[in-house]
Amino acid sequence: MPEIFDDKSEHCIPFLLERLRAHQARHGNSPEAPPFFLGLNGVQGAGKTVLVSTLYQTLRSPPYSLPVITLSLDDIYLTHDDQVSLAAANPSNPLLQHRGQPSTHDLALGERVFSSLRAGHLTAIPQYDKSAFSGQGDRVPESQWEVVNAAGQSKIRVVIFEGWCVGFRPLDETTLHTKWQAAVTEKERNPEYSGRLGHVKYEDVKAVNDSLKRYDILTDQLDALIHIDAQDSHFVYDWRQEQERTLRAAKGTGMTEEQVNQFVDGYYPSYELFTGNLRAGVFKTSSTGPASLPGRSGRQLRLVVNKQRRVEQVIKI
Repeated sequence: MPEIFDDKSEHCIPFLLERLRAHQARHGNSPEAPPFFLGLNGVQGAGKTVLVSTLYQTLRSPPYSLPVITLSLDDIYLTHDDQVSLAAANPSNPLLQHRGQPSTHDLALGERVFSSLRAGHLTAIPQYDKSAFSGQGDRVPESQWEVVNAAGQSKIRVVIFEGWCVGFRPLDETTLHTKWQAAVTEKERNPEYSGRLGHVKYEDVKAVNDSLKRYDILTDQLDALIHIDAQDSHFVYDWRQEQERTLRAAKGTGMTEEQVNQFVDGYYPSYELFTGNLRAGVFKTSSTGPASLPGRSGRQLRLVVNKQRRVEQVIKI
């Protein structure tokens, strides 16, 4: 896999420091002030992991020296047993047969972790092992989770929450059906149709959209969001293939090209449905009511990258 060149942090670090200053101005520097919650969204393979690592190291190092924790949306996936139960309860919905889509996460766990971090309480940070059960995955035992805000530790001041659908907002039912019907019509008319939404039943995408409404309880707590966006969302197939080739070379095992494509197919309808609203601005809407913090403008940074993952456009929303 080609090395992912980091040309993103030069845009993200000034943005992040600016939002941190606004957060501190609003809450002060008292020990009771809540930490700053940064959301980071990026399609699979876009360079999200490299950027998270850079932001984490930068904030923890002088001159900032801030206590930082990273939490991945992946780390709050359902346990293996619960995922098996979800799949069994929805046998005809291909989107729920494996981890990934909204509804395959333990939102109660995510909310508890967010609330505990916000209050500055002792907090165990969940972890997930994607290699468990032959790649089906399972949650790491809680005894192995990292613990923060313990006695003698500095209180966490920044939480970086990253994931492929962090910040996705649900659609109203009319918009959802209109988008789905347009995709079905395009599939029927165009033999070269390259999307996935047109191949999925409406009730299946509606189940995902209905589940996504509950994710606002986390999204509404974000103070800012960075979105790594692809010029063409189909890049995700090539990027994911590169990741798997690297894994096969390193471990001697992994998914075949066909299996990778099928895996990405399971995510792709959500990219088609929800990326538009994310590009428009995650802080402009909420299904749970008004956003919890004032000043919605300027809280989102969108980086548009080409197939080589190089930044082509920077947009502040």
